[in-house]
Amino acid sequence: MSDIELISLIILAEFKSIDSEHQLFREIQDLEIGSKIERSVYNRRKRQLFPFIEEIRMKMVEKFNEFENYFVVDSMPLEVCKIARCSRSKICKEEDYARPNKGFCASQNLHYYGYKLHAVCSIEGVFQSFDLTPASVHDIHYLKDIKTQLSNCVLLGDRGYLSQTIQLDLFNEVNIQLETPKRINQKDYKPPVLFI
Repeated sequence: MSDIELISLIILAEFKSIDSEHQLFREIQDLEIGSKIERSVYNRRKRQLFPFIEEIRMKMVEKFNEFENYFVVDSMPLEVCKIARCSRSKICKEEDYARPNKGFCASQNLHYYGYKLHAVCSIEGVFQSFDLTPASVHDIHYLKDIKTQLSNCVLLGDRGYLSQTIQLDLFNEVNIQLETPKRINQKDYKPPVLFI
């Protein structure tokens, strides 16, 4: 199977929302392409082709988000193991920069051990960018990376992205208007208006 055929198969799986390799190979087993590659080889070559797949994804995102002015930024916890087991866990501890740690998710009122997934998405649901950090990294630090990826738009975030200095920095450097709800104890707080 050529690289272009493999990349086409990966894009097809994404298009059909197939996130399990078992499911993908069940669906293609009766097709001619099913006999050309086995699952372990598919998995290894998919990892090797990641830079090219990411380049294709970025080109597609450019087309889909070409006229988008509004984006949403948020994060979510990715738990590696329960906190009680974190001292015994050997997952991803080979390299210091990739080491998971303890964090807190306010929306779920959850202490966890692992990573935090940060993502920027258009209003239409197309992911512009995403990144993984250790769980203890505050959401505000991801906004520094956004300066290189977006400009001239409105970025909607939750209260985790409240920072007047970052807000001014984003606006002055790349014309990103960061919109976040204010906390009740903040100056100029106004309750949100709900339209029914």
